[in-house]
Amino acid sequence: MLDVRNRRFLAALLLACLPGPLLAHGDVTPQPVNTDALPEVGEEWLTENPYRAEKAGEEVWKAAVKIGDSGFNQNCARCHGLGAVSGGLAPDLRFLEAEEYGDEWFAERFQHGYTQDGTTKMPAFGPVLGQKAGWAIRTYIETRPEDGALDSHTDRLRAIVADLEAGTADGVAVKEELEQINSEVKTFSGAPVADSTVSRAAEVLSADKASFKHAAELLSLGLSAAK
Repeated sequence: MLDVRNRRFLAALLLACLPGPLLAHGDVTPQPVNTDALPEVGEEWLTENPYRAEKAGEEVWKAAVKIGDSGFNQNCARCHGLGAVSGGLAPDLRFLEAEEYGDEWFAERFQHGYTQDGTTKMPAFGPVLGQKAGWAIRTYIETRPEDGALDSHTDRLRAIVADLEAGTADGVAVKEELEQINSEVKTFSGAPVADSTVSRAAEVLSADKASFKHAAELLSLGLSAAK
């Protein structure tokens, strides 16, 4: 029997094959993505994401997530949804397994696009944006949290926001707590680490009270979006 994540992956594939206007987004003009901060991966397309933390290290992974975030929202969000949360126009890419078979499907579509009955449903991004941008976008997508992933932590996160805004928080202790909370956030793809509003708040937070406002804003934004 297929496990839950494999069923989700197959659902994404089925969505990609649906006819008609559902995937009619071939008029998107690819926007350039600055990938200078990422290691080179060669010209021949890989079959597996090279920017995962276990392969490239945490710093490269973080850079790939940030670059992929920008690249996705410039080039893909129009059809696949802001934050990769699809509204039904195109496949919800968050369900693609963070494994080689998910990577292969993604790389094929990213490179060559998708045409049905002579109509371009998705442009070929590969020749314009390149492999580094493609894998950065893939890294961002696979780290998207599950829907409702922070629900059980909402009350505590609101309390943290209040303490940060009041300037009474222990920045170091809160940073550690946020990192622990993020370690419990699950991804749809099965990727072991989520890039969430909690992880981003933890990243900017320090003992310096000047960082409190930014962290509180990130958390507040994430909590508002989760409603």
